Amino acid sequence: MERELLAAYPSLASGQGCLIGCDEVGRGALAGPVAVGLAAIDVNVTPLPEGLRDSKMLSEPRRELLAPRAEAWARYSAVGLATAQEVDELGIIACLGLAGKRALLKLHDHGVDVRASVVLLDGSDDWLTRALGTPLRVVTRIKADRDCGSVAAASVIAKVHRDRMMIAYDSVTPGYGWSGNKGYGSAAHMSAIAELGPSELHRRSWLKTLA
Repeated sequence: MERELLAAYPSLASGQGCLIGCDEVGRGALAGPVAVGLAAIDVNVTPLPEGLRDSKMLSEPRRELLAPRAEAWARYSAVGLATAQEVDELGIIACLGLAGKRALLKLHDHGVDVRASVVLLDGSDDWLTRALGTPLRVVTRIKADRDCGSVAAASVIAKVHRDRMMIAYDSVTPGYGWSGNKGYGSAAHMSAIAELGPSELHRRSWLKTLA
């Protein structure tokens, strides 16, 4: 599909714009930011690094190994974040768009002609366009993180970036097991919340729905 898109749009075929794979990480977590990864490729893209696939299909050590390869393979990459507090204030869908917008701004700062590019978004819901003041060309595809190299790269880059943040938080806000659960609702995490109460990293509006 990516080769077809690169050939179908004149701005991509000419090399002016990029095909930007896009995927989110941390959408279902109870704590920590939601992250959106972007991996931009162009007509000069080389073969996908061996073993690179959707981050959910890889072990943590494999993701750590493949993330720098994914970053080197993509012409440009970026990760945007929205905080737990923003999730509480705005809702998760709006924060996916906010994180995606922030990642796109980073690509723009790197020199990517975002308006001439096409975003390939995993899933069927275009949550990105709703967050943009100026609409871009967005193509949605179910299972793009499995079938499209740029989206798989974006997934791995975002997952490793967010996981490293949660691991670092473990020493700042100990007791919740961030290094292991990465903010997701494991049994041990839920027990820690019951014992210690919520931290500043928790999406407090989500915890209320579990009470």
